[in-house]
Amino acid sequence: MARQPEDRQHERRALLAALVGMWHPRAFRHNVGIALRAIVSARLRSALTILGVVIGVATVMTMASIVQGIRDQIVSTIEVAGPSTFYVFKVFSQTPINPQNPPAYVRIRPDIREEEAVRLRRLPEVGYAGLWGQTFARVEYEGARTQGVAIFGADEGFPIIQGGELIAGRWFLRSEIMSGAPVVILQENVARRVFGEINPVDRWIRLGGRPAQVIGVWQEPANIFAPPGQETGGVVPFRFLDRSFTVDKTSALWIPVKPREGTTVAAAQEAVTIELRASRGLRPADRNSFDLVTQDQILDTFNNITGVFFVVMIVLSGVALLVGGIGVMAIMMVSVTSRTREIGLRKAVGATKRDILSQFLVEAATLTGIGGVVGILLGLVTGKVVTLLLNVDTGVPYTLTGIAVAVSVAIGIIFGMVPATRAARLDPIEALRHE
Repeated sequence: MARQPEDRQHERRALLAALVGMWHPRAFRHNVGIALRAIVSARLRSALTILGVVIGVATVMTMASIVQGIRDQIVSTIEVAGPSTFYVFKVFSQTPINPQNPPAYVRIRPDIREEEAVRLRRLPEVGYAGLWGQTFARVEYEGARTQGVAIFGADEGFPIIQGGELIAGRWFLRSEIMSGAPVVILQENVARRVFGEINPVDRWIRLGGRPAQVIGVWQEPANIFAPPGQETGGVVPFRFLDRSFTVDKTSALWIPVKPREGTTVAAAQEAVTIELRASRGLRPADRNSFDLVTQDQILDTFNNITGVFFVVMIVLSGVALLVGGIGVMAIMMVSVTSRTREIGLRKAVGATKRDILSQFLVEAATLTGIGGVVGILLGLVTGKVVTLLLNVDTGVPYTLTGIAVAVSVAIGIIFGMVPATRAARLDPIEALRHE
């Protein structure tokens, strides 16, 4: 027989009352106890149901830990270089450019030249400017070698922009910079890997098969230009890098510019723009044949790139959570059927629809809550392992942790409404007759 509108209205009121009343401390503790006993009595079934929630929450937490760790690394790098530092690139693109076949608008742009860095350094608004480059090569010493690591070509201004600390040896001499001498300052971890306990200073190594003398060991801060997982190997004079290695002049060649103290970023950028346009013979109507990139733009680019991955992971984990929610509904339906007599007994001794609704809603929320907690722990551990492999420090995303717990519990409540309502509708007499 179809239920009357007043019956539906009564059920809705009972469900609303149950949603509010289920959080009462005394009732909540009682219902959680019932839920835990039910979960323990059907361990395998409950574990399979919880698994979907675990996978979804763990995926979100892992991705959040990685994104936060890398973002914190980039922010710390910006703090080292100073928020006023900006960069001159041939082209700055949020998507990778193939240097062998660049787009037409990139091909017509001239490469960044050392003479331009010298011109910019002489501007009264500029405190530092230098031409830097980057390539990738193996570091080798007496049979020990690394995988491909990032090798910077720079000058004496490298520690001013990049930060870090020289823990052994010395920085470049001016004569070494001007002549492009085959000398290198190794990154601390790379030096330890190839030399062990041996003091590397004054020893000769091979960089990508080319001989170079180690003159110092540098402890780096986070490196904004090396992609995650790509370790910095060391620093060499730019002219040595340019002469001995193949450098991608489209994306791996740039001029870092630090405004003179007391000069605003806008004033320094304007002076740099005017100087570069004049030196390149650009007319007033011509567009710039170079890009000026600020720290904020670099951070925005990172946020755009990681945002896409984060959205994809959210969608994938959302599917896992949906599957987990459907699993919760299925197991709760089975639980209602298998516990029909129990429900009848509770109703016979005075339990109301609201009491039955609260019992099964709390049970569903407990299932997904357990899955959420396990998923958070698994996600944080996985995220920590991944960030350690990427050599990135990370903290706990506390806000997202709280959201993940709330979402997992909410899923249990939402998907538990149907079986809870079914349990509340059972006639106590028919339920007691159930075998």
